[in-house]
Amino acid sequence: MQTVGEVGERAMIALFTAAAAERDDTGGDVVIGSGDDAAVLAGAGPVVVSTDTAVAGRHFRFDWSTPEQIGARAVVQSAADIAAMGGALSGLVVSIGCPPQTPVDRVLALNEGMVAQTHRFGGRVLGGDLVSAPVVVLTVTSLGTLDGVAPVTLSGARSGDELAVSGRLGGAAAGLAVLSAVEHGADPVLAQRFSTLVERYRLPQPDLTQGPIAARAGADAMTDISDGLVEEIVTMADASGLGVDVDSAALPRPNGLDALAAELGVDPIRWALAGGEDHELLAAFAPGTTPAGWTVIGTVGRRGGGATVDGRPVGDLRGWQSFSEA
Repeated sequence: MQTVGEVGERAMIALFTAAAAERDDTGGDVVIGSGDDAAVLAGAGPVVVSTDTAVAGRHFRFDWSTPEQIGARAVVQSAADIAAMGGALSGLVVSIGCPPQTPVDRVLALNEGMVAQTHRFGGRVLGGDLVSAPVVVLTVTSLGTLDGVAPVTLSGARSGDELAVSGRLGGAAAGLAVLSAVEHGADPVLAQRFSTLVERYRLPQPDLTQGPIAARAGADAMTDISDGLVEEIVTMADASGLGVDVDSAALPRPNGLDALAAELGVDPIRWALAGGEDHELLAAFAPGTTPAGWTVIGTVGRRGGGATVDGRPVGDLRGWQSFSEA
């Protein structure tokens, strides 16, 4: 099995370019795509840009997910930020860091996952970089367009708004709990019985078209749920200076979540509130304007009210923390 170090950087980048070219259509706003020193886009309006990094052992594990799933998941993570501004993904650039002894097939599979997921979202891989690193690191920078709508910010929530989410919450956290339980001695059949939740962890499938839909519906504020719902309402409350309250009983949860929670002795609401990595969207809408398909889960209240769940401060109920020991 060849390694990345044996094949070399230039040859690997040529393979990436060929893989992207196989899926790319000509035309659109891409003047020059993958393969040159930089991509060139022809845009007529504002461009939305976001970047995210995932590190092996911290954000993903190769013994829990396939390289294709890991690559695709990195794209979902970055593209969700574009949707949270009301934009649609048009393209992305990718940086892959890996040890020289990494098998070529693994890196090509990571790239294939990223290319395939980008095309599912209607975008193109425009290029990137490959560098040596102590562990595998994926950095995805996404570019999007607003198609004539105003960007939806975090700070625009208004008192009296309805708080709503675009999909079900807690599935990724539940899937992670399954894999962790099996690793610590639970019957491996558990992963088979709750395979749909495991898949929600391995590759979340949010409907990111809901970002532009929310923008066209006049959303006052929006963000994606990456670090957990509680983290996002804290951020939205701080940005707007208003109180943001969630009704925990209203949270939409995926099938099987409550059954798994009962089996593991966990409160399923905690997964929905603090789990994160579902990458669904959270938005504030004027009363009565929440789009079909969204679920109202709370309200925006008085100035300085902070973030609350069921009327109580969130306290130590928090989501993903990048620099925590966990």
